[in-house]
Amino acid sequence: MLNSLGFSVYLSTFEEQWPTLRNWSGTEAPVFLSLHISEEFDPDYCRRAEEICHRLADHSFRIIADVSTKTSSQFGEPDLIRLALRLRVWALRIDYGFSREEIEAMAAKMPIVLNASTTSYDDALAISSKGSQVFALHNFYPRPETGLDEELLLDTTKMLQSAGLKVLSFIPGDTRKRGPIFEGLPTLEEHRDALPSAAFVDLALRFGMDDIFLADPGISETEQQRIAKFCKENIISVPAVLNPEYESLYDQVFTCRVDSPKWLVRFTESRMYSCIGKPVEPGNCIQRDRGAITIDNIEYGRYTGEIQMIRAPLKADHRVNVIGNVPQNAWLLMDRIRGGQKFMLVRP
Repeated sequence: MLNSLGFSVYLSTFEEQWPTLRNWSGTEAPVFLSLHISEEFDPDYCRRAEEICHRLADHSFRIIADVSTKTSSQFGEPDLIRLALRLRVWALRIDYGFSREEIEAMAAKMPIVLNASTTSYDDALAISSKGSQVFALHNFYPRPETGLDEELLLDTTKMLQSAGLKVLSFIPGDTRKRGPIFEGLPTLEEHRDALPSAAFVDLALRFGMDDIFLADPGISETEQQRIAKFCKENIISVPAVLNPEYESLYDQVFTCRVDSPKWLVRFTESRMYSCIGKPVEPGNCIQRDRGAITIDNIEYGRYTGEIQMIRAPLKADHRVNVIGNVPQNAWLLMDRIRGGQKFMLVRP
């Protein structure tokens, strides 16, 4: 299970990001910082970058600095290792222009992060044998329609992990988006409009990511809390809109029955939980669309009170009441729930 959410910081928005980052001070959360974004260069760039790195290091963040062949000379240093020591960088994310031998030499001295999209199995194997901490980080994709597809992300991640690397990737934010396009910075195209927590849980459970970074500058406190709950307690928080008479179901921890089929989630504790209240009379027995939340009424006999989340459309049944729904941007969370998984229904 992942320990926490990682962050991406940008010189142009750092002061606005700092209040959020400060909440994670002392946790050793990883922070991604590019040292070669051309649109951020100005005469004061190197000084500001060094100040930001030192402030992050003072608060125990682990800095992953994205570098190119020009980075060390821009900062007036003879090599990247010297620069990393000066900036108090934890790991170097190697971009373009370095030979395998150069990367192996750096990996022997400090943690190294490779480009997951351009690293072959042979290179990954060779470099990982030279260093004790070698990772691979997928890119993020500002332009819509250019993010990775599911098969490519899964195949690339498995290949790199089989070579001994831990693999990292990005999710978009839900408040401030990074320009100039302002349409999210996902690794996976499917995540572009998803809730950050949904993208995070999806990358962790479906793709087996070893670490996940927020790529955009902003994320809401609510989404941070949902991600933290998943990291600390392995509980998935599923936003849901419930009918007023069923709002007592919010914030209750449920377990997915181990024999739940792929088209629905069965709430293990629901029949016992519902026995406390009134009998469930028939009502709103409509078609069960994807995302519907239902409860079996008294017409279902011993199944009365069973609650389900519907993952594939089912026809109307006079024995089943629809009592709410999961919004479309949270369907990814619903889909990741498998047998034995703990989850909660939370207010959107």
